[in-house]
Amino acid sequence: MTDDVTGPTVAEPAVAEPTVAGEAGDQFDVIVIGAGLLGLSTAMALLAERPALRVAVLEKEPAVGAHQSGHNSGVIHAGLYYKPGSLKARFCREGRQAMTEFADSHQIPYRVTGKLVVATDESELARFDDLAQRGRENGLAVKELGPEEFAEIEPGVRGIRALHIPESGVIDYRKVSAAYADVVTSRGGAVLCGRGVRSLTRARDGWTAETDAGPILGRAVVACAGLQADRIAAMTGHGGNEYRIVPFRGDYYTFRAHASDYVRGLVYPVPDPAFPFLGVHFTRGIDGTLHAGPNAVPALAREGYGRMSVNGRDLLDTLRFPGLRKLARSYAGTGAMEIWRDLVKPAFLAEMRRYLPAIRSRDVTFGPSGIRAQCLSRSGALVDDFLIEESDSVIHVLNAPSPAATASIVIGRHIASRAVDHFAL
Repeated sequence: MTDDVTGPTVAEPAVAEPTVAGEAGDQFDVIVIGAGLLGLSTAMALLAERPALRVAVLEKEPAVGAHQSGHNSGVIHAGLYYKPGSLKARFCREGRQAMTEFADSHQIPYRVTGKLVVATDESELARFDDLAQRGRENGLAVKELGPEEFAEIEPGVRGIRALHIPESGVIDYRKVSAAYADVVTSRGGAVLCGRGVRSLTRARDGWTAETDAGPILGRAVVACAGLQADRIAAMTGHGGNEYRIVPFRGDYYTFRAHASDYVRGLVYPVPDPAFPFLGVHFTRGIDGTLHAGPNAVPALAREGYGRMSVNGRDLLDTLRFPGLRKLARSYAGTGAMEIWRDLVKPAFLAEMRRYLPAIRSRDVTFGPSGIRAQCLSRSGALVDDFLIEESDSVIHVLNAPSPAATASIVIGRHIASRAVDHFAL
């Protein structure tokens, strides 16, 4: 189960000034592709473990954190949904602590708001009880509340029962990305923006990355390419046609100023384990803005954040993949409902009114969108867990679902450790 599809960040990502380590064609020990949270955290961890390494992070955009890392919900997740003992559960628990410690040491504002998970009718209670037990097994201070009790936390929210998860919070991951980049450069690494990778070819001593600004040489490659992960993998001959990144767009509504007090913190639904996306929820970001969403609809462009964005190559890549047809058959009804809610505002409002009966159409306006890089297998299964594979001096991060942002420091350490062993660094 994933916590969000994507989130409401719409401002331009914080810019890390491109750091040039020398002329194009320089030799590095490790090239990291992608200056999002995972690519930068991996570079940080590599340089912490092996300070003498020459590490370059290549980013095609003019700023770090430009895609998923700069278009997420901004939530610091507690780890409620994950199977106890799983990698996700451990990453989230350890990652939440690491994230708040990093924020404290780098003066990045965050707020621990707590979260309510609200059941609105009796059909949800069995899943509600299972979720409460899972949260306790994951070490969370879960508290079950009746309507009068949770009304003290969220007066505008209605339901029959709620779980209060005090550990959840919010942060600005754009600022986190920029701070990661600063750490990388302070440790001697290079963050090279405007260096989109056009091709990867095997060289005698490693790989040559042909970039927008010329070739970069590296003994080894770590690809944290997010929405382009499958294409980068294909450049190295890895993966064949087994996996495809299928983009899902998450659209949000933003509450207008006069209605911005409807929700004080975070309000979530009881998830349906039969569907891989969480559903509509309410998030008050670190800037105080209140959003509702997201839905989860197939996107027609991997990096197109408008509702009408279309990219021909992306669309054809998705439609030609056999796994998509199998996925569509499995989730036809649910998918149709998501698309309907995306197109018809009253349908989206009806879903919000399950939790906020007082909401009116004039209280909300179309808000931002984001794109989730969902890895889909040829069998039609949505890859729900982290998928990290190694081959021929390359590590590919093919799927990094929630809680990837929350746990990015810990995941970066995990990838770096694998790289040190696999590449004999």
